[in-house]
Amino acid sequence: MSMMRASGVKDAMTATSVPPTASLMRWVIAATLPGIATMSYFFGLGVISNVVIAAVFGVALEAAVLWLRKRPIRVTLNDSSALLTGVLLGASLPPASPWWLIGVGMIAAIVVAKQLYGGLGHNPFNPAMVGYALLLVSFPTYMTLWAPPQALIPNGLWAQIAGTLPTAQLDSLSGATPLDAFKHKGEAVLASEFWATNPLPDGTLSAWRWVALAWLAGGVLLLVKRVISWHIPIAMLGSVLLLATLFYLSDPSHFASPLFHLLTGATLFGAFFIATDPVSAATSQRGKLIYGAGIGALIIIIRTVGGYPDAVAFAVLLMNLCVPLLDLYSVPRPTGHPNTSSGERP
Repeated sequence: MSMMRASGVKDAMTATSVPPTASLMRWVIAATLPGIATMSYFFGLGVISNVVIAAVFGVALEAAVLWLRKRPIRVTLNDSSALLTGVLLGASLPPASPWWLIGVGMIAAIVVAKQLYGGLGHNPFNPAMVGYALLLVSFPTYMTLWAPPQALIPNGLWAQIAGTLPTAQLDSLSGATPLDAFKHKGEAVLASEFWATNPLPDGTLSAWRWVALAWLAGGVLLLVKRVISWHIPIAMLGSVLLLATLFYLSDPSHFASPLFHLLTGATLFGAFFIATDPVSAATSQRGKLIYGAGIGALIIIIRTVGGYPDAVAFAVLLMNLCVPLLDLYSVPRPTGHPNTSSGERP
């Protein structure tokens, strides 16, 4: 949500006067609805349960920490930032993740990554991605349980949410994502041979493409409403496409195509909803371009030579580390002021 234009955003959903931050957060939540609806259509109600449970955890945890800090609860919760963090983390997790897994991720996101740094506006890292990265490193088995396209209410849904299904049964309900399958195809297997074997369940690749396009539709809404600027998404997607094209042209038998990187995984979701976080992203236009391009480059590098198939969370967090430096060296010189020395703010 970079380049927040508070004066240019109206809360048409409530038709009331709300704080600028709350209006922006609510527009972002609204923009996630196409992606969440499309994921639910292909992967079942477990997507919605993730979002609802994470949102409840987010609001409750934020209220609890504010109470302990003796800070006003209602005013802070009204900015909807905790609710948005829950929506983003819930949408990132495998459908019907156990409630306790979601709870651990939200504790990391709200308590550790946000409130321990002082609350909204002070956190150096994207809270939702901190929670996601912690879960991915700590509970890799649960974080790879992405099911193939299935019925709206699949067998074992409620037991899976409650966390009572044994791991062996969870494995039988899950399948590899396109990125994961291609990542682990083996060096000796050519791309053409890999796809010729139909390695994914029927409809999986098509489902992920429709989900990516739904996130794109939500991102376009954010651009039209001027909730975000184009700099970070375009720089990130351009970097992804450029590096993916270079890898693909160098050896199309072993590297995935640019469109495969763009339309599978969380690339479009990350470009519009994660990388554009107004607190943890760069602030100047030049800084945003560098920041977005860096995220895109890291995504392709980690996907290609790293150990994780989808690298959006790690790429964003690594570039969050660079934001103070980007802000320091990319501040434009105000008109009428002399040039400043390198690294010195005007």
